[in-house]
Amino acid sequence: MDILLNAIAYIDLNAILAIILAGLFGLFVGSIPGLTATMAVALMVPFTFFMDPIPALALMISVGASSIYAGDIPGALLRIPGTPASAAYVDDSYSLVKQGKVSLVLGLGLTSSVIGGVIGTIILVLAAPVLAKFALKFSSFEYMWLSLLGLSCATLIAGKFITKSLLTLLFGILISTIGFDEFTGQARFTFGVISLYEGVSFIPAMIGLFAISGAIDYYANRHKTGGVPEASELQAKATLNIFKGVGAALNKRKGSITRSSILGTLIGALPGAGADIAAWISYAISKKFSKNPDLYGKGSQDAVIDASSSNNASLAGSWIPSLVFGIPGDSAAAIIIGVLYMKDMQPGPSLFLFQPEKLYAVFILFLIANLALIPLALIVVSFLKKIIQINKDILYPIVIIFSIVGAYAINNSPEAIVVMLVMGLLGYFLQKNHYPISPIILGMILGPMLERNLLASLTKSDGQLMAFVERPVSAVLASFFLLVVILQIWGIMKNFKEQH
Repeated sequence: MDILLNAIAYIDLNAILAIILAGLFGLFVGSIPGLTATMAVALMVPFTFFMDPIPALALMISVGASSIYAGDIPGALLRIPGTPASAAYVDDSYSLVKQGKVSLVLGLGLTSSVIGGVIGTIILVLAAPVLAKFALKFSSFEYMWLSLLGLSCATLIAGKFITKSLLTLLFGILISTIGFDEFTGQARFTFGVISLYEGVSFIPAMIGLFAISGAIDYYANRHKTGGVPEASELQAKATLNIFKGVGAALNKRKGSITRSSILGTLIGALPGAGADIAAWISYAISKKFSKNPDLYGKGSQDAVIDASSSNNASLAGSWIPSLVFGIPGDSAAAIIIGVLYMKDMQPGPSLFLFQPEKLYAVFILFLIANLALIPLALIVVSFLKKIIQINKDILYPIVIIFSIVGAYAINNSPEAIVVMLVMGLLGYFLQKNHYPISPIILGMILGPMLERNLLASLTKSDGQLMAFVERPVSAVLASFFLLVVILQIWGIMKNFKEQH
């Protein structure tokens, strides 16, 4: 009890002010496609140089939580994921907006994110040492199976387009192989273009697939009738209260939101996994257990609730290995570890022994930052909701300009703009022929993780395949993957029988 009281004493007005200002900044950055949560966290680092440890960490925690949620806003309003973690359920949120449920979608996303963050924080407080030790047992064998499980999400969310989803997934994995091979040092599929040696960044690709393809589709079909409802029509249907109907929707899904939040925290605790994988896996599992799986991709509230709660919960999970062992759970956590060292809070067991008050202050800051999202997001959402009132002939040129800026800002590379435009054209033609584009992003994110851990495992085992299932955890993950494959084959056969 004394530790808790001492921890509360660390949280002063400066820490609360840091949470508010960083939260607003994170909401702004996260809502701009191309500017990721990691970028938002990185931009805050210079401000921490002149701050005390607890306000500095409050700044980093708040900007991370708010920017992850903010990625849902352009995804819902414009079908452009603000962050990669929002790509998994962007079709559902946008489809609900087209049905006139603007306020409901934004309200569900906000409350689910806050609930996921709070549950993740509770697990962080109660189980940090246990989960961190479990995560530390993961070797390249376990990560290889985890990558395959994540990739199998493309078929789980595909619905009746399983073959087309597999093709676009393989295309995403193919794109991920462009650049230098880590093991051989050889350039692959670069065709002598120097800018391709570092590979194709999935963020410009994501912006192109969703934003540019959407703009092309609009200008190609704007003179046709019977299309998407006009913005004014959508606004007329929308209520100003974003919490109307949210309580009833969440009450019916208490079990699934708890499951997704716990799953997100567990995935976040695995170094290198992150919110992206948490959202995809939660989406896939949500669809598998849903009573209405056919709605997924077409406007499922379950998808929005489960995936958004999972990706916010993963943020707290990513701090588990960071605090206990100094191993970053994701790229944003890697930046935060640097801030911890800078503030003389060296991550590891010594932090629990010698500075427990500061550690518990961090836990309390997590709780405050997630709860603060509600009033802060209400201010921003009320403003951003007006986007759908803007004439699309004016809106899409602005979207294209922001997309170009966002793609270029990744590493100040003009080639990223070319990647974005090429992927935009490709995304337009794929969608025109009913090929889902989300699996491309999934393949680009998980492809390198799969290849790296597969080759490392083969090297360690000297090519012995039995080594992949000798360890207990890897055997469990392999069983899960095999189960998914069997279920998908059964689903394909069932669809084939129904059609014939």
